[in-house]
Amino acid sequence: MSAARDEILARIRAALGDRPATVEVPRGYRRAGAEAPGSPPLLALLEDRLVDYRASVHRTTGAELGQTVRTVLAELLPAGGPVLVPPGLPADWLPEATPDRGFEATELDRFAAVVTACAAAAAQTGTIVLDGSPDQGRRALTLVPDVHVCVVRGDQVVETVPELLSRLAATRPLTFVSGPSATSDIELQRVEGVHGPRTLAVVLVTS
Repeated sequence: MSAARDEILARIRAALGDRPATVEVPRGYRRAGAEAPGSPPLLALLEDRLVDYRASVHRTTGAELGQTVRTVLAELLPAGGPVLVPPGLPADWLPEATPDRGFEATELDRFAAVVTACAAAAAQTGTIVLDGSPDQGRRALTLVPDVHVCVVRGDQVVETVPELLSRLAATRPLTFVSGPSATSDIELQRVEGVHGPRTLAVVLVTS
């Protein structure tokens, strides 16, 4: 046993050497889509994917963004409730909301909804990414409240995942969102809200 182990370790050391050479990773897959970021076909595809994942999509313009966010919240929270926002969210989006002050998880659980921006989105997979920027906040903000309203600008929408990744910094805390949190682990019965928000509403700013 000892001889076999020594031989295996010797082979590993010989293969690694003092400074293993960097291996070039083949990139033969498609790295860009046919559509330009933010084009109408991409926005339509993103909306289709999100709706298929049981998220709701609300199109608006930059001038009407604040009113649209308030309307969406009124529809999702007919009884009202406190709304949380990251500290860097533009004040005119929702001036009456409470900015995050480093609340503990039990305090975050008292909020009915959270409103954030995003870093980028991929239409092909219906994936939205948050990277912890000031208008998105720390990851806990979008995992504890039951409702997440996420604002996506049209120019943030690309076609493929490689394009999406090229817009992100790997050193940031990335959260990938594809619809509301859901699992089918138990008897293949879909249950929403297990690992994050039960409801995802996307406000898509088209112009």
